Amino acid sequence: MEAPLYDFIILGASGFTGKYVVREALKFLNPSSPSSPLKSFALAGRNPAKLTETLKWAAHPNSPPPIPLLSADVSDPQSIHRICTQTKLILNCVGPFRRYGEPVVAACVETGCDYLDICGEPEFMEKMEANYHERAVENGCLVISACGFDSVPAELGLMFNSKQWVGESAPNRIEAYLSLESKRKIVGNFGTFESAVLGVANAGRLVQLRRSRPRRPRPTIPGPPPPKGPTVEHNKETGLWAVRLPSADATVVRRTLSFLAENPHGLPGVNERVEEIEQRTTFWSSVKPAHFGVKIGSKSLIGTLRIIAAGMFIGLFGITSFGRWLLLTFPSVFSLGWFKKKGPSEDEVDSASFKMWFVGHGFSNKSGEANGEPDMKIVTRVMGPEIGYITTPIILVQCALIVLSKREVLPKGGALTPGIVFGPTNLQKKLEENGICFDVISKNA
Repeated sequence: MEAPLYDFIILGASGFTGKYVVREALKFLNPSSPSSPLKSFALAGRNPAKLTETLKWAAHPNSPPPIPLLSADVSDPQSIHRICTQTKLILNCVGPFRRYGEPVVAACVETGCDYLDICGEPEFMEKMEANYHERAVENGCLVISACGFDSVPAELGLMFNSKQWVGESAPNRIEAYLSLESKRKIVGNFGTFESAVLGVANAGRLVQLRRSRPRRPRPTIPGPPPPKGPTVEHNKETGLWAVRLPSADATVVRRTLSFLAENPHGLPGVNERVEEIEQRTTFWSSVKPAHFGVKIGSKSLIGTLRIIAAGMFIGLFGITSFGRWLLLTFPSVFSLGWFKKKGPSEDEVDSASFKMWFVGHGFSNKSGEANGEPDMKIVTRVMGPEIGYITTPIILVQCALIVLSKREVLPKGGALTPGIVFGPTNLQKKLEENGICFDVISKNA
């Protein structure tokens, strides 16, 4: 069997997020270094002219390197199959994934090519697991969705907080509070808005899919289920007025914890050495599961009410075809300025950042657990640059470099979450080296 031509191919490279992924990948391209995991990559998409423009933009102010530009269209399965045979790994940036993602997953599973994407759509991820997991295991293909801001900061952030509960102490619930910040105006990617609208439209399908599948094992979590709490909460630790965020993060974390309930030492690698087995088992033994949820907030109550209003518009209008047409035709109106079709300007991207606090409530020891009232609190935080165009490409590229450099210690294959695959690796360290910070804020008994 011939060796693949490329280490990875970025599919959808000329899209909103794809061009930033190209820019990030160029930082790590080093064909002449024997130790570099990334010696070659290619760009793939429908329009060669757009790919050429993307490469010029991403390489600026330098001249673009000689990176191959490949023609591929998700509506043409043969073209996707062809590029999968030319590479070790596909980085898929073509969304919404419920519309365009399955042909790419199918081709990767069939050819045994590994697959990463930046999807934040629970229905797509769970459908791919239901339809392709067993075949992916057989063919040695990793299918890992949510390798972007959805949902790596949530997964690694939960694990980072969980590992602070040492000895007999254990968390009962860990709540994440997300704050998006900017010196200018916060503007989101239209693709994210479209995915949210389609998520509302297809909510019934996700419920049906989950009912049709066997019940997943649940992790053992000390103490009672957490209280529901108010709709809008003013959180003292973060200073945020916060409301629950129906994002992919919580569902991806729950899937990881379910995998862990079935496999307490994690999933074995393809060809691990003794020290790597010890590292994996030690890592997972230090992660204590907890109930998890995500809230989004603002320092001002008015800011949070604006978030609620935009969510209500999506929820009300997303259930009818005419309503969806209105939402997707006039995104800036119905999102109250959060999203616009042309996306943010480069200045808006560069001036934005995020903070994600993880507030853990739990028990200092077994006697506290018996009382049922949490007596300990640990607050940690993950911080980084703008979420859609800077943090997401950083995460996707670092996940790809780990797949390329550490494939032998990763699971053989399957449709898996980022947490269960990358948790025991050095992904957190690599993200810290590239501008995403993990901090312990406070520990109070």
